[in-house]
Amino acid sequence: MLGPAKPRHLDEPIAVSLEALVPADHFYRHLEATLDLGFVRDWVQDRYAERGRPSIDPVVFCKLHLIMFFEGIRSERKLIETASLHLAHRWYLGYALDEALPEHSSLTRIRQRLGVAFFQRFFEAIVDRCQAAGLVWGQELYFDATKVEANANVASLVPRFAYAARTHLATLFADEPGADPPSDSPEDAPPAAGPAAEPRPPGIVALPGADTVPAAERPWPLLEARRLDPQRPAHHSRRRTRDYRVSPTDPDATPLWDWGAIRLGYHDHYVVDGGKARIILAALVTPADVMENQAMLDLLWRVCFRRQLWPHHVTGDAKYGTTENIVAVEDAGIRAYVPLPAAPRTAWFGRADFTFEPVADQYRCPAGQPLPRRGVKPSAEVIIYRADPALCNGCSRKAECTTSDHGRMVHRSRFAGYLERVQGYHATEAYQKALRKRQVWVEPLFAEAQQWHGLDRLRLRGLRNANIQGLLVAAGQNLKRLLVATGWGRRHAPCGSLVALPGPSARLAVGSG
Repeated sequence: MLGPAKPRHLDEPIAVSLEALVPADHFYRHLEATLDLGFVRDWVQDRYAERGRPSIDPVVFCKLHLIMFFEGIRSERKLIETASLHLAHRWYLGYALDEALPEHSSLTRIRQRLGVAFFQRFFEAIVDRCQAAGLVWGQELYFDATKVEANANVASLVPRFAYAARTHLATLFADEPGADPPSDSPEDAPPAAGPAAEPRPPGIVALPGADTVPAAERPWPLLEARRLDPQRPAHHSRRRTRDYRVSPTDPDATPLWDWGAIRLGYHDHYVVDGGKARIILAALVTPADVMENQAMLDLLWRVCFRRQLWPHHVTGDAKYGTTENIVAVEDAGIRAYVPLPAAPRTAWFGRADFTFEPVADQYRCPAGQPLPRRGVKPSAEVIIYRADPALCNGCSRKAECTTSDHGRMVHRSRFAGYLERVQGYHATEAYQKALRKRQVWVEPLFAEAQQWHGLDRLRLRGLRNANIQGLLVAAGQNLKRLLVATGWGRRHAPCGSLVALPGPSARLAVGSG
């Protein structure tokens, strides 16, 4: 039987408890029980005046960003709209049904005021809790980076001199009558010429004269040991696109090659623990023209110092196999499990065809003639070995070796002993296992961040904002694994991404896998 039409009595007041409306086994109840965010109030207490209008609770600010992460929301405006309509979100935030949530523009202003240092500290706090739960093993570290598209189009690139002139004029006439007033929402306004000033994190020492240098020319203080300088010279005099073109939309983004397409973007670097929980121990976003290997050592020393770890080996792909990285890692007593670049193919005998005799400090050519040491080239950090021209010119195999009449010359790196030691690792099962493990340890984390949490394309602009978004995503990924280890089981997170480890028995396992 067809019943009567459902009456709509939606304007009648009712007595209802938000506490009763949210199920006892809801995801946000487990999140609230697992992570008490009260500690963030102590971090920012000195940034608020003792008198004046009450501000948004920093705990609520952090909870809103966790909701944004777990729900896969890309906009603060959409975040407030969603949280206002969602009962569980209101319960998690502590807002009653008739209580208005903060304005979305307030979240943007708070984020800019707190800066990267606050979000770096928040990320470290989540890793601290993962480490306390036994989810960090520490015997193996895996390094990798992924391309992240910037929130800017490559068509926005303009000549750098024109951008600098326009920025200079805008600065000169900023206080003139009729100038546009500053926007209340930095997220919706075009970015400034350089990263906004922010409080310096503990341990960062100001460079001499840094306060007198324009913001666009200051080093980026994102690493303690080595600063990334936006005005650094090109490597080997190679002219980069950013040397003569820049995007006014996002001046820090640089062109990157993405499977045939040229886009503006960044590199997102991860250092991942080798334990079964795959905890991200460090996260850093750099412009796309900063190669993966350049940040490796700084991230490694930060992780070792901050986590009090000393791994047996570190693993990365061929891009990390630079001489600088290998020497530093091996000198620290850590094995460098990285592929070495293959020798270029030529029509003549390569260095691999020559036998090095360490006692005599000389090479032996395929014809059996010696190549004694002749000198050192300090600029290239190589030792020069050259054959006797008389012996070389009379050799029957010269056509296979060289066209020079001055004797065949071979260069040997000053650090060849380190490279040969790493080459010796390649034949071991431990090295082969580490390379196989890297493919399923780090890359799925990047896929998770891009497919479920919006890291395929940044929603914020500028290097500092890119790092804020990258740190929030990495902290959320670690938090998902912590939630699983504390009883969430194999259920899904709100946005649908699986937060489970391989199995219930492996939740707190910290073996090498």
